[in-house]
Amino acid sequence: MSLNHIRPWRNIERRKSRQIMVGPVAVGGDAPITVQTMTNTLTSDAAATIAQVQACAEAGADIVRVSCPDEASTAAMHDIVRESPVPLVADIHFHYRRAIEAAEAGAACLRINPGNIGSSERVREVIAAARDHGCSIRIGVNAGSLEKHLLDKYGEPCPDAMVESGLGHIRILEDNDFHNFKISVKASDVFMTAAAYNGLAEATDAPIHLGITEAGGLTSGTIKSAIGLGNLLWSGIGDTIRVSLSADPVHEVKAGFEILKSLGLRHRGVSIISCPSCARQGFDVISTVSTLEERLAHIHLPISLSIIGCVVNGPGEALMTDVGFTGGGAGSGMVYLAGKQDHKLGNAKMVDHIVELVEKRAAEMQAQEQGAT
Repeated sequence: MSLNHIRPWRNIERRKSRQIMVGPVAVGGDAPITVQTMTNTLTSDAAATIAQVQACAEAGADIVRVSCPDEASTAAMHDIVRESPVPLVADIHFHYRRAIEAAEAGAACLRINPGNIGSSERVREVIAAARDHGCSIRIGVNAGSLEKHLLDKYGEPCPDAMVESGLGHIRILEDNDFHNFKISVKASDVFMTAAAYNGLAEATDAPIHLGITEAGGLTSGTIKSAIGLGNLLWSGIGDTIRVSLSADPVHEVKAGFEILKSLGLRHRGVSIISCPSCARQGFDVISTVSTLEERLAHIHLPISLSIIGCVVNGPGEALMTDVGFTGGGAGSGMVYLAGKQDHKLGNAKMVDHIVELVEKRAAEMQAQEQGAT
């Protein structure tokens, strides 16, 4: 349930960028901010990589990146591309032949640093392959792998060095009349990343890929990414995002969507508003929410659900959600539909009944969408 149309102070004015295509997925311009992740299987193991790509796509990933460090990996890309439900980005470093092979295998995008591909002739060959096979390119600048001349100039990795590196790579592509590219300037430091992206956003209209690189484990990395990416997204910067975690890539997808959902920039799946619980709770809030998250994971339509343990905040939260349950006394609580009290319900039947109500709401929304088309 979006309230942006009646609460303008919740609106975010996105930076105006030009639009490119990553396969059939639009990035930049007025396209929705896309969520990416990256496989961590051996790409040469096509079966394992396909399974992980499909799991990420089921979780909602719009684009998935795979590393192509050797010829066995690009050879496997043919099968992986054929079985992938989403466009794939081939991650390339140093070996220009791997970029050409990945483009020939059907990759939708090549992630490269033009500066580490080699001679200008090799860069031209990669660009030609991208153009011939309809690939876009992502310029990927990382604070940890800046060019030596920039480190000599600035003394250490810093936002200005990252932006200068990015703009230098942009010139290489534009000098070869290639404009179907996006760019990232990532660091593991939140402040450096934010400053670099702000500088980049002022200097180019290219679509921007956001990320905090090497953010950390599931909890720490998600928090760091939420702070860094959330700050930039709130200011309107960012056309596609990846949350980099030392965890299953599916968790990266889920974290990415939660960040976008919290800012009202994407709406996918059930958004559960729940209290942290206290002595006033009329039922076990924590275990209930955990169970509902698992049982409602198959719902992709944007539905809001409030699960509040008592009547202090429960009725108020339920006013703003599609479905709500507020704990009461004597082993029962109140069910709210579309913000209004509807009926009482015993705690023992609560989970099954709420799942039924959410699934019913999803079916209604699906029917409305089909009717509109």
